[in-house]
Amino acid sequence: MTKVELLAPAGDMEKLKTAIHFGADAVYFAGKNYGLRAFSTNFESFAIKDAVDYVHAHGKKAYVTINVYARDNDFDGLGAYLQELTDANVDAVLVSDMGIFSFIRKNFPKMTIHISTQANTTNKYAVQAYKDMGASRVVLARELNLDEIKKMHEFCPDMELEAFVHGALCISYSGRCLLSNYLAGRDSNHGECVQACRWKYYVTEENRLDQPLEIQEDERGTYIFNSKDLRLIEHIDKIIDAGVVSLKVEGRMKSPYYVATVVNSYRRAIDYYYDCKQKGKPYHVPADLIEELNKASHRAYTTGFMIDDGNIKQNYETTHQEQDSKFIAIVVGVENDRILVEQRNKFESGETLEILSPNLPVASKLKIEKIENQKGQELSEAKNVQEKVYLYGNVSGIEVGDILRK
Repeated sequence: MTKVELLAPAGDMEKLKTAIHFGADAVYFAGKNYGLRAFSTNFESFAIKDAVDYVHAHGKKAYVTINVYARDNDFDGLGAYLQELTDANVDAVLVSDMGIFSFIRKNFPKMTIHISTQANTTNKYAVQAYKDMGASRVVLARELNLDEIKKMHEFCPDMELEAFVHGALCISYSGRCLLSNYLAGRDSNHGECVQACRWKYYVTEENRLDQPLEIQEDERGTYIFNSKDLRLIEHIDKIIDAGVVSLKVEGRMKSPYYVATVVNSYRRAIDYYYDCKQKGKPYHVPADLIEELNKASHRAYTTGFMIDDGNIKQNYETTHQEQDSKFIAIVVGVENDRILVEQRNKFESGETLEILSPNLPVASKLKIEKIENQKGQELSEAKNVQEKVYLYGNVSGIEVGDILRK
């Protein structure tokens, strides 16, 4: 049985390795140009091949975004960049601009092309047209519902369909926005969005320009453009049944901890879905996986347009994100009775931490019996950021790449 692909964001090499460790089947990332996350770390050209080699060594796939809406001068270095991607053996590129699409088809005919969600693909005829032009996958517009996706799959069954299942949402149609351009001079469609939709807005009356009023929808607050975050882990059975072959997580600008937590949850949920399917049981996502997603940075959750649950999709209370846990350390070495960790937040000897791991049960615990620095000196606490220290306790099953939190 061919499983649906779990596709994870990789804003830099650390996030890429984290995504692979926690079970992603594929990752997507960008070089320094042509991607829509200009403020993510992204990859220098020389580092792309190393990234792809790492992904392929683990039997996974690597996709590179070239999804800006291009101006004429964007094409000046495009050919050389595409040659670098070809030499790096990337599995596909994500494209939204028809000029870039045409350029690739003409000059790099063997390159696999996925149509980015920025292309606003919202109907079955567009899916078929992209198939006829040589694309192999369409990343669907976030505005679609399950019935529409199912009809697309039935109309064009040979085209791969990819859909977002988790992460931040944009108030503009599939991210096509000019707010950032207008208010901050940063081009959203060139990857420079400042998320002006998350700001707090006021309105003024013509004769009282010095007395701005807060815009209020109701008692919940004033952030009228601020969308909740997408969470569809409860509905992956319906999404797979509709014909989607790749479940995509948003978040190239999020932290490695976010990537680890979300990918780990969806990996377990997808595997559980197939286990249910094999046993003829209905899929109901385990409650502990829902709880896991609250431990990563997030706004209030919504099912977006995919599933109409009747709830409000805007987050009126605040623009800020929250999370129910703190990233404490990452495991960088494992020995018989101790682990070497790189500290991220303060912790003390005697504390009990949770282990975020792709292999151990969800929310497994580690009680720290002793902390030592690399000189063998015992410590009562670890408080120096990124200091490497040894932890003693029941470390059975813990692997390099696992994360400790509280």
